[in-house]
Amino acid sequence: MTNAISNRFFASLSIPPNHFLVPPLSHFRRCHRPRLYRKPLHERASRSVTRFSSISSSSSSYSGKPGFVGWYLRMLETYPLITKSVTSSLVFAASDITSQIITLPSFSASYDLIRTLRMAIYGLLILGPTQHTWFGFLSKIFPKTDLASTLKKILMGQFILGPIINAVFFSYNGACQGEGVTQITARLKRDLLPTLLSGALYWPVCDFVTLRYLPVRLQPLLNSTFTYVWTIFLTYMANRG
Repeated sequence: MTNAISNRFFASLSIPPNHFLVPPLSHFRRCHRPRLYRKPLHERASRSVTRFSSISSSSSSYSGKPGFVGWYLRMLETYPLITKSVTSSLVFAASDITSQIITLPSFSASYDLIRTLRMAIYGLLILGPTQHTWFGFLSKIFPKTDLASTLKKILMGQFILGPIINAVFFSYNGACQGEGVTQITARLKRDLLPTLLSGALYWPVCDFVTLRYLPVRLQPLLNSTFTYVWTIFLTYMANRG
């Protein structure tokens, strides 16, 4: 009798077999979801430090350069578009002043300040941003600086950028002088082709030196230096009768 009661008691307390050995499937999925692998914290920290040091080293390389050159290179690295645009504006203004000194019979009596301001605005708002975009574009589609890539860049400059930027320059200058569509069209027919032919003798050599031997961030600077000489001729063509 006692044995029967004890058996029934322990039977009521019995645990289904494998209750703890085989957990429910939903519980297994909930507790054993695959997790994406993440690198340890020290590896992620070291990678961030490496990235920061590479950026800071590129900028600190300019901080050691003395005087105006170091300041300009730092500005070029920190504010590339603004720096290139302001540089282009100053170059165009200086070129126009030089052009007026050469062509005017009396510079002090006949100097045209509005014309110089017009050229400076063109360099600031049109040519500077165009140089920044164009040289960056060329470096992306032709990242190498070998002879073949350099020649391709030069040809693209002669057949794509040259006609467009010169047409924009003559149109801008004519519109600022109050010319209408008919007069601007006549100006383009008269001046654009001779300008492009003259540019074909000048710019390929300049572009070869610029694109072959300079890093992308400095290419607009040297291009603006060559532009100084070219713009003397260009402003003469744009402002002749």
